[in-house]
Amino acid sequence: MQVTHDAPLAPLTTFRLGGPAQRLITARTDDEVVAAVREADRAGTPLLIIGGGSNLVIGDKGFDGTALRVATSGFVLDGTRLELAAGEVWTDAVARTVEAGLAGVECLAGIPGSAGATPIQNVGAYGQEVATTLTEVVAYDRRAEETVTLTGADCAFAYRHSRFKADPDRFVVLRVRFELEDAGGMSAPIRYAETARALGVEPGDRVPVAAAREAVLDLRAGKGMVLDPDDHDTWSAGSFFTNPILDDAEYAAFLDRVRDRLGPDTAPPAYPAGEGRTKTSAAWLIDKAGFTKGYGTGPARISTKHTLALTNRGDATTEDLLALAREVVAGVRDAFGVTLVNEPVTVGVSL
Repeated sequence: MQVTHDAPLAPLTTFRLGGPAQRLITARTDDEVVAAVREADRAGTPLLIIGGGSNLVIGDKGFDGTALRVATSGFVLDGTRLELAAGEVWTDAVARTVEAGLAGVECLAGIPGSAGATPIQNVGAYGQEVATTLTEVVAYDRRAEETVTLTGADCAFAYRHSRFKADPDRFVVLRVRFELEDAGGMSAPIRYAETARALGVEPGDRVPVAAAREAVLDLRAGKGMVLDPDDHDTWSAGSFFTNPILDDAEYAAFLDRVRDRLGPDTAPPAYPAGEGRTKTSAAWLIDKAGFTKGYGTGPARISTKHTLALTNRGDATTEDLLALAREVVAGVRDAFGVTLVNEPVTVGVSL
């Protein structure tokens, strides 16, 4: 294992923000990951797990403990069964499944980060989420001090949520397994209207799996959601806020606020989210509350390409970013009575 002290963490995150860790360990095998976690736990040392760093907001003071960078590798494709080591780059893994002509994760192309993070967040985009194809997660259970295998059902997946996110200090993901689909080189049915429009098909249609991936990459790039070191719109964590899910009473009150503010004929985005629950769009709320693309004058601003991304324009601090996030949360709450929830994990700071 590689060990460094007073190690900068900002370069390990897509925001490029945050202070140093007291100690940084880079683990390249499952055994090294487990050994580092056990050592920290038995010594009572605070532990921060870092994969691709695409969902982290680290405080300017850094992390007073051990940061463990999971840099394991492993891509095994056996028919339609896929196993990925936690440290595998997710975008590369998706590309390889598409090259093999398999469907199931093609619309998750371009999402930054590592494979091990995908079940934690139940990563999803453009009509797909990992919960649909994930079959097992191999993880180190810090409570039992043993390696365990969890089925997809064990993971308790929900919208951008899972058992791992609900209990973040218990499991460290080591490997993720998927069951993909061989549809003769065709994609899974296209579920997302925007993707269908881009492809010139109807929702529910299939297209060549490579075409679906390319369409998603183009859509993401147009929103600044594909990493590019020269484009500050991509110095972000992607979507900073989750889409609010409201119960019937909350949604009725929300509609009243919308119509009072924007006119009686205004219809906000609304999607079924289970019995008695409706999901609306965080990006729409942010925009209609007055925080348009490019909003801000400081070193942290809303992306010029998408209102849901908060960005580091090159010399921001984490506190700059949080000040902008708090302004957006307060503005949306004042305008519509809805409290936005941050999607990235915060370390040493909070909204």
